Parts: sequence; structure tokens; C-alpha cells
Amino acid sequence: MENNTESLFAAQALESPCALAAALAPHASAGHFDELRGRVSEGPAEAAAPAQQPVLRAAGSAPEAPSQQAHAPSADDDTLSPEWTRFFNFLGADGFYDLNHRTANLRRQIRDNGVTYNVYADANGPQRPWALDLFPMMVSAGDWAHIEAGIQQRARLLDRVMADIYGPQELLSKGLLPSALVHAHPGYLRGMQGVQPAGGTYLHIAAFDIAHGPDGRWSVVSQRTQAPSGLGYLLENRLTISLLFPEAFREMKVERLAASYKALVDGLKAMSPGDSHEESRVVLLTPGPYNETYFEHAYLARFLGLTLVEGSDLLVRDDKLYLKTLRGLERVHGLLKRLDDEFLDPLELRSDSTLGVPGLLQVIRAGNVLVVNTPGSAFLESSALLGFLPALSEHLLGETLALPSLATWWCGEQAVMQDVLGQLKNSVIKPTYPGSGMESVIGHTLSRRALDEWAGRIVRRGEDYTVQSYLPLPQTPTWQGERISPRSAMLRVFAVADGNGSWQVLPGGLARLAGKNENMSSMQHGGSSADVWVLGDPSENRAATSTRTEQPAPGWAAAPLRHRPPVTSRAAENLFWLGRYTERSENSTRLAQITLQCLGGEDQTSQPLLAWLTSMAVGNALVLDTVPPATQARRVFERALIANLADTEQAASVGFNLRALKSAASAVRERLSQEQWHMIVRTEADFFQRCAIFSAVTPAGAASAAGHSQHQSQHQGHTQSQSQSQSPLAAYPLEYSSVEALRALESASGFLSAMTGAQTDRMTRDDGWRLLSVGRLIERLNTLAGALVRGFETGSVFEEGGFNAMVALFDSTITFHAQYQQRRDIPALLDLLVLDRDNPRSLGWVVQTLRGRLAKLAGSAPGDLPDLAMELPDPGSWALADLCQGSSACEDDKGGEGDEDSASGSRHYVHLIQLLDQCCDAALDLSDTLSRRYFSHAASGSQSLGA
Repeated sequence: MENNTESLFAAQALESPCALAAALAPHASAGHFDELRGRVSEGPAEAAAPAQQPVLRAAGSAPEAPSQQAHAPSADDDTLSPEWTRFFNFLGADGFYDLNHRTANLRRQIRDNGVTYNVYADANGPQRPWALDLFPMMVSAGDWAHIEAGIQQRARLLDRVMADIYGPQELLSKGLLPSALVHAHPGYLRGMQGVQPAGGTYLHIAAFDIAHGPDGRWSVVSQRTQAPSGLGYLLENRLTISLLFPEAFREMKVERLAASYKALVDGLKAMSPGDSHEESRVVLLTPGPYNETYFEHAYLARFLGLTLVEGSDLLVRDDKLYLKTLRGLERVHGLLKRLDDEFLDPLELRSDSTLGVPGLLQVIRAGNVLVVNTPGSAFLESSALLGFLPALSEHLLGETLALPSLATWWCGEQAVMQDVLGQLKNSVIKPTYPGSGMESVIGHTLSRRALDEWAGRIVRRGEDYTVQSYLPLPQTPTWQGERISPRSAMLRVFAVADGNGSWQVLPGGLARLAGKNENMSSMQHGGSSADVWVLGDPSENRAATSTRTEQPAPGWAAAPLRHRPPVTSRAAENLFWLGRYTERSENSTRLAQITLQCLGGEDQTSQPLLAWLTSMAVGNALVLDTVPPATQARRVFERALIANLADTEQAASVGFNLRALKSAASAVRERLSQEQWHMIVRTEADFFQRCAIFSAVTPAGAASAAGHSQHQSQHQGHTQSQSQSQSPLAAYPLEYSSVEALRALESASGFLSAMTGAQTDRMTRDDGWRLLSVGRLIERLNTLAGALVRGFETGSVFEEGGFNAMVALFDSTITFHAQYQQRRDIPALLDLLVLDRDNPRSLGWVVQTLRGRLAKLAGSAPGDLPDLAMELPDPGSWALADLCQGSSACEDDKGGEGDEDSASGSRHYVHLIQLLDQCCDAALDLSDTLSRRYFSHAASGSQSLGA
């Protein structure tokens, strides 16, 4: 490929990648540490104005005239730091061509992996993609050694502080820590006073937000101990960015992360209570799929090999914690929580919480479960505590803090308050306690009047405020499409207890970047993130050790340990409904296609066919029962069906089922591959995008004329509707495109086929998958048996159009033509759609397979047919002669649609109708029985603490 580097820039040719990077990157703002250059910035006067900076151009474009070019700063004035020099040297000058392409790949991977962070979670709204910058943040080996030692020391210190506060409270009695910062803090839990946690360690994970000051020193800005977020996102960042810069990642000897995660899990299991012969079970407690960081919860659970649970999955009995699974109650020894302490136990904390477990604190007090972190650590997160940590370190550890905090003053002490009132202009005002609704206020952004007002508040209630010295955040380079732009950054690093009484610091962290011209890094306020590369010593050869894996113990190959994770009742229920909504989406999509094709086809005047289509569409919620039937107003019926395709409010049509499918899948996201989840998201998004044309109707359209909304019960599968007394036909809009609707349905059908393949071939055959399959089969049995009943009741199967539509609904058109050519007799129809146990769409195959799935569910004795399966009819006893008993069609080998009177033909198939009704009733009864036995455990009649 021809090298067009010289034509890329408006500046004169640059000799090295570093000079190129320096020319593209303005200096950091004045007073901020410039991470790219490794020193404090003197301000924008050093850099050219934006209009004069070199601009990255497309290959082959002509450079600007020399008179318009700005001279690049000399190497003496604009030298990059050693870390960034190495990075850009590995990138090479040609690599700048590819940065926009790599950015596009990054965004595509984030989207395909479903990485999200929701500022405000919305059950029906789109999820916000995770924001990740292309360039990593660099930390030198020397800096990291200093950070690592300081963070380990602080983690030990915080654990000792918490042990004292919930123990002898010597720090309070000696005045080393004001009582108001503990007892007045809502995060201090009096119910935990005097409790010794399982394993003897109070903290297992601690996060610290640190930043480079203008002097080049690292300082701690804040700390998080309740449920610090970021452990999953930083791992996803690493996996994404390392693939985009593989050579630089390898040659710069970036420290690996996996060992710290393994140490965390090993430590949790080692400190969990339980019998020596019993393997410790550790679960991850999440608030649920609507939490803003739910992606991280599912991601961590999958990566760490933990079971993802919600509060409803757990219960307390005899001062022990249990997990509700398909195989009954199983003991839980460790709980990695991702919700704040106040929601943990509605019996002792917030009574309105539905996220926690009644009686959990009692289990902790009894020493029967390890909770990470021990409830009651929230007071450690108060900014006011930072000002007291130097003295606490001297007292508890006999050590000076290696990593200092920003200068911090709690205004609850009168002398301190008077000293800081004059410094508010150069400080940040923070709330001492959570729950006040106050956000941090930067003093230099306030007017004189506003500063006076804040001073008045502090004088009146000084204990509620903490003042911290203002730190201009360091600015790290980010790629912004044509040039490198500095962004303010905060680095969050994590310390984890390894179970051996020591702490490991994750070699890296989560860099949070502020927006342009901002100095506050917050994901809640629309910030972004960056991977963090802790670099190895260039003089050391560590290539061999970095890729070394643990050697298995002797005998490992002969006797491998196989851990089969339990299937929780909640996960089982959501998998069951994932299967039902997948099948329901397929059925409604196929039925809508058949209906639209028939309404515009050769048989559109067939009254039996139109009656069957109307009955099926209403019964499957494609249209409301207030819509005039197709036998009376075919065009109105067609318009209503199209209008309802993507309607999730007034009808439970295709769009409703796709959205319900995604909702069920999101609740078990940790059990689905990235490809499966991406397919589910794409299916819904593609369908609604294609149907957008149908939503551009006036409020007086078909949807509003159809009546009140229908509600589809998720746990019983019944459809209820409320009708209006009037249905004004004139309210329907005149133009609908059945062709566009069929295209949308065809696209959805293709996606659903791929989704079905993933469920069939990409999931482990455990009880969760069996229930997913059972859900699909129940839905298929109920829908198809009901369709046959309506076909005989309306007489549509006795006419060619209705006959063909029935075979198409069973997705058996090709099979039928291959086996029966052009025959149109009822015995052939029943043989293929009811009796043929090699046809996966026949009722015989569905019931036979359903009985087999039920036989392998938890609690079923090997070789015995369980009572659940006994409730289903036995397809082995079905015979064609019985199903056609009394029918003239059975006696005529030639058959034909003329052998039966369409108005009364169903009377000749009494036994068939009885069998089909039995199948429908058995499907609904089986759904209810499964719910009682495996999901709600109502059959056990057991009572848990707080029930």
C-alpha cells in the first residue's frame, strides 16, 4: 500500500509518531497534570489555537498552503512521557490512518457485547451503551509500585477502623474520631454492633478514587466500601482495548488482571463458614435487571463462576441462608452483594425494600454467612473521614500514610469551620452524610453572593458539610476523530482480600473521564471511561511469566472437579417464560403473515377462512375483540392488525411478545451468550424500526378505535380485554402498507429462527434449559391445538384456502406436499399435524417430547414417568380411526374438501375435538403446576423467617 503519510496533515511533514501525536494534541489546561507529556501544563498558551492545529486528513487529500500552516512545537518543548512515547512508537505513523476505523470497531464491539450503563433504568426504553475511549490511561511501573503500597495500607487501615467501630470503639473514646461521623451517619448499623463477621475480615473489596495532582503526586479523593462498582466494566474495557492495540499491549508488558479476580473468589470461599467436607457456595446478589450497572453484575457472575441471584431467590431458615433452586433449598455460605446496606434486610433496615432478604442480618450475627462487604461500612465512605485517617493510621498501624488524601476538613468542629470559611473559593464543598440530595459544589465556579450563602449554611449546620481542597484533575489524551483531545480523568483502583490476611491491588483500574471543558468525572453525568495499563519494567523480560498457566495437580486429569451451578427458581421461571415468549413470538409472527397473505389472496372471500382468521387473531391478541371481524369488514380488520403489530400498550401482538421476550432474557442474561443476547436485542430493534411507518398514524387511528388495552398475564398466559361500546370505523387511517408489514414480519421470522437455533444448540442441557424447552412446547401445544379446534369449528379446514392456511400455521407446508402431493383430505391433515411423531410441529411430537423433558426435571426418579407428565395425554394411544370416527372422510380414500359440509363437518370429529381440548387444558394446567412446584414452591408449605 502506498504511504500517504505526508498528505495526512495540514502541518509540515513530521519525522516520528511521537512528533505526530504531539502536533495533534493540545496541551492540558493550565494547572492540570498533563498525562501525555508527564508534567504539569503551563496552559493553552503553549499550544496552537484550534484553528491552527494540524488536522488528520483522509489519505490522498492535499495539504493546506504553507502560509496557513503552524509550526509544530519543538521536541524540547513538547516531549511526550516515556510511556506514551513507547505507545505511539508501536502504533507507528501509519497507525494514525487507522484510529477512526479502530474507534468504529470499538463501538461495534461494545454494542455487540451489550455493554450498557443506564443513568435512569427504563423497562421499555433503550439502554445506554457503555462509553469507552480508544486510548488507554498509562501508569508507569514506578508510579504503580507507590500506588499499590499505599492502597494496600489504606485497605488494612479501613478494615481496622471498622473492626474498632463495631467492636471496642476505642477510637471514639479517645477522641481520634468524632462520634457524630459514626453514630449520626445513616450507614452505621447499630444491629451489627459487637458482631464478629465470618472469616474475621470486615472488608473484602475496597475502591479508591485517586488522581495526579499538579505536583505530579497521586492523592486519594474518595473511597467506596458498600458495593463499589467497576470491577466488571474495567475487565470489559481491558478485553476490548487490548484487541485493538495487541502489539503495544504485548510489548509494553501490561500487567494482567485475572490473578486478582481469582484471589478474590479463592478468598471468599476460604473465609466462608461451613463444614470442611462441604464446598462453599458463593452467590452474587443484584438488585435486578433495571439497575444501572446490571450488565456488570451479570458479567461478573459469569466471569467469576458465581450464581447471580436476587433477594427473592434467597430465604432464611434456622439462622442460615438458603437458595431456592429447582432441586430444593441449597445452603449459601457467601454473598457478594451489589446493593447498598439499607436494602439488605426489610425486617431490620428499610421495611419497604423488596431487594433484600428478611432475616439476613440475623444470619450474619450467627456467623453462618459471609457477606461482602460486611453491612455497616457506609460511614467509611464519608469524605469527612479522609481528614482523620492520617492520625488513625499512626494509632492503629503505627505507620504514616504512604498515599495521602486531599486536604479535607470536617466543619462539625468549630475551630476547623472558622478556618475553612475563608478558603471556600479554592475548595470543594461536599455533604458529610448521604441522602441530603446535595451534590459537590466547586468553589471557584460560584459568585461572591453564592459563596456567602454557602458560608451561612456551613455556619448554621457545620456538621453536615465537609470542605476539601480543589484538585485540578489530570488530563489524559483521548481520540476525538481528527485530533487528540485532553480530558480530565479520575482513576478508581480496587483492593481485594485474598483470604490469607493480606490484600491484593488490581493492577489497573477504571479510568473515568469527564466531558469536554468539565472537571468532574462521573458516569451518572454522562462521562466516559478508559482502560488502564499498568506497565511493566522495560528492562525486565517477563514475556514467559506473563503467559504462564497453573500446572494441574497430580491426578487432575483422572479425576476432574465438575461444578454444576444450581438453577435458581427465579432463573428457571424466567427461562421458562423466555421459551414461552420465543414460541409465542414465532406463532404470532407466522399467524400475522398468514392472515395478511390470506386477506389479499385468492381466497379472501371465503367466509369460513375469514372466520378462522378472525378467531385466531383475536385469540392470540393480534387485534382487539372490539375490531369488526374480517367476515364483515375485511379492510378494517386488516388495518387494525397492521396497526397493532408494534403496539405494546393496547394489544399483545408481535411487538409486545418481542419486548416481553427481551425482558425475560435480561433477567437471565448471565446464562446467555453474548451472541444470544445480541440477537434478542437486534430482533426487537429491527422489528420496531421497520414498523415505525405504522406508528405515524393520527391518534384517531386503528389502535385508538380498537378499545382499551389488553393485558396478557405472564404467569397464566391468559389474555384479558376490556372493550369499548363503540368502534368508529371512520377513525381508521386510509393508507397502510401490507407489503411493508409482511417485510417486517419476514425479517422478524428470520431473527427468531436464529434465536431458536441458539437456544437449541448453544445452551447446556441442564434443568434451566429443560424448562425453557418445556415453556416452548407448552406454548406450541396450546396454540396449535387451539388452532385446529377453531379450524374445525369454523369449517375452514374443509375448504382449500383454510386447509392450506392450517398447514402453513403448523409450518409443515413443504413436508405435507412431499408426503401427500396435492391431496386435501382430512385424514392426511390429521396424520401429519396430530399423529406424526417425526414432525416437530405435530401435536404427537410435541406431547411426546414434552413428556420426555419433564421426566428429566429435578425431582424425577430415573426411568419413571413423573406425575407432571402423567397429566398429558399419551400420544401412543392415538389412532387415526378414532380421531375420524363417524366421519365420511375417513371412509373415502380419495377424500377432498367436498366430502364434508363446512357448516357442520366438525360434528363428525367429536373425539378429535375432545382430544384437542384435552391438550389445551393440559398445557395450561401444566404451566400452573410447574409454577407452584418449581417457581413459588407453594407446594412445600414451608415458612421462612419473616413470612
